[in-house]
Amino acid sequence: MTDTNNTNHTDINLSYAGVSELASLDDGHRELQLWGNIKRDPVSLQGKVKEPLQLREALGALYQIVGSDYRYVPKDRSAYQAYRRMRSESANKGAWQAQQEYFSWLERNDPTAFLILDPIVSVHPDRCFWEVFSKDEGTYAKLDWHYSAIETSNKKQYGTTNIDFSEHLHNSIEQFRSYRESYIHIAQAGIGISTGNNDHIEKHIQLPDSWLRGFLQVQSAALLPMEKFSLAPIELYNLLRHLRLNADIKGKRRGLRVELVPGEKPRLVLEPWNTVIESSLSDYKGTEAKVIRLWGRRRLSLIKRLLPFVQHIDVYTAGSGMPSFWVLRCEHMTLTLGLSGFTASDWSQACAFDLLMPRSTEDNQDLNAVVKHLSGAWLANLNELSKATGLDKKALHQALQLGCQQGQIMYDIAHDVYRLRPLTEQPLELNKLEYRNDRDKLAYDLNNRKKAVSITQENRIHGKGIEIIGKVDVKEDQREYRPVILLNDEGLLSKAECTCPDFRKQGLQHGPCAHLIALRQAHARVEMDRRNNRSARNTITTETRRYSLRKQQIEDIVQLTLNHQRLTIRWGRSDQALRSQRLQFNSVAQARADYLQRIEQLHSQGYLDASE
Repeated sequence: MTDTNNTNHTDINLSYAGVSELASLDDGHRELQLWGNIKRDPVSLQGKVKEPLQLREALGALYQIVGSDYRYVPKDRSAYQAYRRMRSESANKGAWQAQQEYFSWLERNDPTAFLILDPIVSVHPDRCFWEVFSKDEGTYAKLDWHYSAIETSNKKQYGTTNIDFSEHLHNSIEQFRSYRESYIHIAQAGIGISTGNNDHIEKHIQLPDSWLRGFLQVQSAALLPMEKFSLAPIELYNLLRHLRLNADIKGKRRGLRVELVPGEKPRLVLEPWNTVIESSLSDYKGTEAKVIRLWGRRRLSLIKRLLPFVQHIDVYTAGSGMPSFWVLRCEHMTLTLGLSGFTASDWSQACAFDLLMPRSTEDNQDLNAVVKHLSGAWLANLNELSKATGLDKKALHQALQLGCQQGQIMYDIAHDVYRLRPLTEQPLELNKLEYRNDRDKLAYDLNNRKKAVSITQENRIHGKGIEIIGKVDVKEDQREYRPVILLNDEGLLSKAECTCPDFRKQGLQHGPCAHLIALRQAHARVEMDRRNNRSARNTITTETRRYSLRKQQIEDIVQLTLNHQRLTIRWGRSDQALRSQRLQFNSVAQARADYLQRIEQLHSQGYLDASE
């Protein structure tokens, strides 16, 4: 149950003039009547749907995404029994009264059900699109359809609104049939026949700041440098089929490995079964071979309804554990599925992701210039924005990423354009969204201080992961704390300790202390520097790299661990126990030189860097 006195939320008020549903017209045809939020500027669209079945399956998939929650929840039948009693009491009431009763019941019995925002619907000059974010803060989706899918009968009114995506609307959409002419009508008022009830549907949502922050961050993550590869629909079907027939194995890896080699077909590897699915489309066009591990693979099953209509799939990923975007292209529609790579509770992964996001909450003149241009054009690509605003590419990119994170602009990765899309009718309180909590803010402050946070030791523990021991000097406390974290092979936290009073009192019951977050951030920064700065390799003293060479279903592994004057080598097949050798050198420089030489040899033999 959510504490209503908690200030870590944003109040959102929505009001609808009617119930969105699939209504019967006088001529026997069906019309999908969608009532927009009357507290926002008017938006309208009306026309005949050419492919009603495709629209039905797409909106059905969207409904599954908006309500999805993959977090573990213990069984509790009390809420279900109360809900059944409410249903029986409303059995003889019409749709309008039943929906009002349902909202009232939720406010009394389950306020957490109001912790998601209704779909954001935008009508733009080129297409109409819906945006949603799942309840577990792990899945973002954008469904758009080109106007070639709709025979528009009147002038469109551009803008952004909300649609009440209720269970009643979902059940109505299921009645779409290919043999019956169907229409769609989006408006704030004046749709269909009056119900005779002048009351509006009012919804008061206390949207958690973590949900809102996650929505903005994952969507703006599309602006990060991405690796792209393509799949045929049958390959995604085979992936989902294998996951449906095989349960996850406790204690084993659960990632989706993507092996990218220039000039070769991209390969998907399902862990821990080592099942390989190779793309039948174009070769990977990148310049560097790499292995990327993605999480949230079972969330891909949310879009299985649309899969029969998909013609082509493009996958964009920013790296291991980072958000990935799966763009499913149909004849008239496109569904973009964004998987965050972390959930709300997984601060270990989120810390690394947060390092890449902007944190300015002040007015930005460059951003104002971009918004001014999009206010008239609604959408533009990077070159068009650069010409219109006079900004260079670097300043423009920073302004766009800031605009995405502030909820004013969205980047349409499927069509490579930027769109004006205000998330809410009122400007967001950006200061509340800058950090997840006060501990997060303190951790960033400590990392920005000179020599306040340092990593004193990194220990690679075979079979468990990497142990990171740090030192955090807090001048205000006049004390030095010693945080320790253990990250497993998937980069997830498996152990955390700290010498501070907060950890000794409550442990991790209320989340990690600021010193543990600061240590995780420091480690993420060191890892990014190692990957992006080749010259930094000449100064490393501790590092572990893992390399992979695949021959069909067989994978050979070589793991190199440099620990000052010691070099540990492990090798063998991935499904067998690895052999081990330990070398001791007279100096760190000698150990590092041998370590780097072995890495070069592995690259020349065709091994891929599969380090996490």
